[in-house]
Amino acid sequence: MVFGLLLRIMNYSKTLFSLACLCSSLLCQSQNLQTIESIEYDPIQGRFLVSNSNSVVHVDGNGNGVSTLPSPIAAAYGMEIFNNQLFAIHSNRVKVFDLATNALIQTVNITGAGFLNGMASDGVSKVWVTDFSAKKIHQIDFTDLANPITTVLSNNTTTTPNGIVYDEANNRLVFVSWGSNAPIKALDLTDNTITTLTTTTLGNCDGIDKDGLGNYFVASWSPNRITKYSADFAVSEIITVAGGLSSAADICYANENDTLAIPNSGNTTVVYVGFDNTPNSINTFINHAGFNTATFSDHWEISTHGAVQTNIHYLLLDNQGKVIISDNWLLENTTNRLIVPNQSLPNGTYFLVMVDNKLPAIKLSKM
Repeated sequence: MVFGLLLRIMNYSKTLFSLACLCSSLLCQSQNLQTIESIEYDPIQGRFLVSNSNSVVHVDGNGNGVSTLPSPIAAAYGMEIFNNQLFAIHSNRVKVFDLATNALIQTVNITGAGFLNGMASDGVSKVWVTDFSAKKIHQIDFTDLANPITTVLSNNTTTTPNGIVYDEANNRLVFVSWGSNAPIKALDLTDNTITTLTTTTLGNCDGIDKDGLGNYFVASWSPNRITKYSADFAVSEIITVAGGLSSAADICYANENDTLAIPNSGNTTVVYVGFDNTPNSINTFINHAGFNTATFSDHWEISTHGAVQTNIHYLLLDNQGKVIISDNWLLENTTNRLIVPNQSLPNGTYFLVMVDNKLPAIKLSKM
């Protein structure tokens, strides 16, 4: 009888221990956000990752921490994800982590760095970093990952640079500034000159990103706001954020699912705003009216003799709204002909959207 009682006590103790381990495991998996700053979308694993001071946390669609990525992965400020690698600012250095193995594969020390903050990339090999306190913009070329090349593109941005984004169509970096009446500026990558794209009444702008249609989103602290700008910054509108804003920091627009992810550094929450930039939202499209189109085995040819401005920024979207090509149409004076490659594309329906014009989308097919 005594033996049976002892056995039951031992089993009860084992059960409690197992429950404690389970609870501990669940607590480790459901991570609390502590000091967040930057968020990025991981397209391969279909998840949002947020910097959490000395760690990186996978957050779900409700903004809840799902799990902390294994050490040594860490990020305190700006991040970028491409080539299944996470580029992150941590300990005032730029670190590169392999998201397949979770290993630290490169660390870049920038000479004379003050406060490395914002980050942008071309999604291929180059990363750009703002130095908040030194008012500099650095470029890091990771073409040779073992031997990255660091270059100072601007020694004095005059205003305090913060969030930054790469604008491929115009070969420039667009960045926001800290302080009152913060201007939005651009650094021309052909000659590194800096110009002001637009002045604002916003204060302490923290983050900036752009969608697949060329629109920009800016996060400011004063007021707490997300402002959307057209590609030429001529038109702006205030975006309603259902989850609320509290010192929105380094935002991210995920073109893969047309979602703006917002890390609120003030109250340590992550909120989202969904958009519909898919072809379903294109209410008007033309079956080549006013345009001459021809389909070949490896490309489409589109031409027009109408009055169309030069250097049109165009997007080729698939039938799910995913951006396949983002480029400029350099119109010739006589034929005004655009060649769009399609050899590597699967058969289906596509939409050519001319971002800078009010023209309807052109519906294309590959059979």
